[in-house]
Amino acid sequence: MSAFAAKVAALTGVAEARLERLAGGDLSEVLLIRRPDGRRIVAKGGPAVATEAAMLRALAAAGVAAPAVEGEHEGVLLLEHVEHDGLFSPHAWADIGAAVRNLHARRGQGYGWPVDYALGSVALDNRQRREWPEFWGEQRLVSTARVLDRPWRDRIGGLAKRLRELLPADPPRALLHGDLWSGNILVAEGRLAALVDPACYYGHAEVDLAMLTLFGSPPPEFWDAYGPLEPGWEERRIIYQLFPALVHLRLFGASYAGMVERLLEQARA
Repeated sequence: MSAFAAKVAALTGVAEARLERLAGGDLSEVLLIRRPDGRRIVAKGGPAVATEAAMLRALAAAGVAAPAVEGEHEGVLLLEHVEHDGLFSPHAWADIGAAVRNLHARRGQGYGWPVDYALGSVALDNRQRREWPEFWGEQRLVSTARVLDRPWRDRIGGLAKRLRELLPADPPRALLHGDLWSGNILVAEGRLAALVDPACYYGHAEVDLAMLTLFGSPPPEFWDAYGPLEPGWEERRIIYQLFPALVHLRLFGASYAGMVERLLEQARA
């Protein structure tokens, strides 16, 4: 067993033989704990477990299904184990649309989050701002591109300077999941079971929708439940998809370079 498994065993008092590594967990180790009383909980490791716990509680406070936080201690986050089967039915997509709509109905005071966070090794600058184009340009696009080659940095920096013309200055400060893709949506028996692995902050609601459509669009049931979109969504989606494309490029390598290049071309950057 790993050092993390040994730490979880010592922390919970559960024998290592009752720990099982879960599939997924690309960016952190995730273990299933089988307690002697039959209960099952999940243990996640990482340097920001208190922040993730606060984000999960924020989802729950918005009326969104999310794993209950069982505890947090010394880099270990203990969560309710949510049963799921991965079968996305039309009813499940309608549930997801309604859940995301409810999430986005929550409002913050500024764009950002009280503390910084990260997606794997990619730091997220969550300092709160009053103007949305500046937040998106500087704290999502430019900051994420800072380690890329100079030509890409220059193009992204140029795009960031144009965002006052391309994005709304003051959209509603919606609570965002922040990493909304199908792998972070758990479904069971044809219904939504939970949203997991949030990277929350307050921002333009279309950011979550852009991420969810990065690898294909949800079916009509999602959009019907979510509700109408603002005019110009298709153009803004390109700018919002550029951020997760940059994150994928940094985390997973050159296979995502084509996606970044395509989005830059579509944004005329």
